[in-house]
Amino acid sequence: MADDRMNADTPVFAIAVAAELAGMHPQTLRQYDRLGLVVPGRTRGGSRRYSMRDIELLREVAQLSSEGMSLPAIARLLDLEAENRALRRRVAELEHDLREERANRPGVRVFAAGTSGSVIPVPSGRRIRRSTEVVLWRPWVAPADPDDTAR
Repeated sequence: MADDRMNADTPVFAIAVAAELAGMHPQTLRQYDRLGLVVPGRTRGGSRRYSMRDIELLREVAQLSSEGMSLPAIARLLDLEAENRALRRRVAELEHDLREERANRPGVRVFAAGTSGSVIPVPSGRRIRRSTEVVLWRPWVAPADPDDTAR
């Protein structure tokens, strides 16, 4: 049953095993932890426990380091990648919310002012009697072709 809860973020590997899986010395993992490059989970006793995602990150750090990138530059790159992932998640959430909002709105809405000054929605396709109502707002729809903006 415990296997059902395990995923790539579950911290299970002791430092010696993680170092072997990443192809590094355990002292390197300790230094990366101190620098904040790869921060593993901790047991109640304070021992480091690495997840598979941590192992992948250690391998990425090793690759970047072998290509000549400094550890501060790698730290900055990892921060920017994390920020990018968070922003992409937020954009996806907002796009989802927008799609839901549009799906819950029936068609294009038009509003009119009644004779008493009240704002009333006008169902799509209904003609407005100009003598008693004036159109106040109609949603603007962007043209498919940028050259069509002059119309």
